[in-house]
Amino acid sequence: MTSTVPDPPAPPPNRRPPPAPGALRPCLPSPLQEIEDAPFARRGIRLLLKRDDLIHPDLPGNKWRKLAPNLRAAAAAGDRTLLTFGGAYSNHLRATAAAGRLLGFATIGVVRGEELAGAPLNPSLARCAADGMRLHFLDRAGYRRKDGPEVLGALRDRFGAFRLIPEGGSNSLAAQGCTELGRELRGAAGTVAVACGTGGTLAGLAAGLGPGQRALGFPVLKGGRPHFLQEAVERLQHAAFGGPRGDWRLADRFHCGGYARRTPELDAFADAFEARHGLPLERLYVAKMLLGLTTLADEGAFAPGSTIAAVITGTPDPEPCPGPGR
Repeated sequence: MTSTVPDPPAPPPNRRPPPAPGALRPCLPSPLQEIEDAPFARRGIRLLLKRDDLIHPDLPGNKWRKLAPNLRAAAAAGDRTLLTFGGAYSNHLRATAAAGRLLGFATIGVVRGEELAGAPLNPSLARCAADGMRLHFLDRAGYRRKDGPEVLGALRDRFGAFRLIPEGGSNSLAAQGCTELGRELRGAAGTVAVACGTGGTLAGLAAGLGPGQRALGFPVLKGGRPHFLQEAVERLQHAAFGGPRGDWRLADRFHCGGYARRTPELDAFADAFEARHGLPLERLYVAKMLLGLTTLADEGAFAPGSTIAAVITGTPDPEPCPGPGR
């Protein structure tokens, strides 16, 4: 079963091709900020924050790095419509919708959970709709087959031609785009930490880092198979670079129950971190990564005198907005 939110007004058919994403004036390289945080300082560890959340107000963090090369490819090919997938709280859907509004692409978001079609839109999906994204709700069985020819064929029958961007934006172009993140951090820290959903950021980050540096990924999904994200990163590196690149590993103890799940421990940690540093934390990715890093530091996983860089990949969820929704 599927259901679709009514369309926003259609754009004129003869509009000019969308501009390249560079026209949006991203803040690159993103700032690198050192903070004094007691759990790290008492063990003699420097903590740096790579503020990718400041790259662009509408396409922050790894969403910019993953979407920008896909948007350039779409503009070069003359594609006018982008279709992508995500859950009800997907930062990727939100960023794709914003890119469509800013650059003139039509956007379609295929959302996991057909039952959501009859419910009021949450703030994240309401933001997507306000930015002009057409929301199409797919039942969970169909969503699991979203990469197969049957589901993609049905979507093309319904919506016509579109450029497909995968769930989370992670494909070979995205991994290549995220290598610049690693290059910006060369020589800055021995360990670079990043939260992981679909693996594209970690795949590119590790490829861009220099000798002697390690990327440490913190999965936010519980996962149905023990090594699904390991395999995903390996596939992405093979597709993007022809084989393995860089030194990376996963720390998979800190998903707090799975995607979009939070625990009292996570919220208490995030509240305390925000109070110490005045930095609002995105809870589904960034806070889990910082909680994991702090726990590992307490366990003695990092040598005294080492430097860690933590990538702030996104911003907190939006407040409810008055745009289209139901």
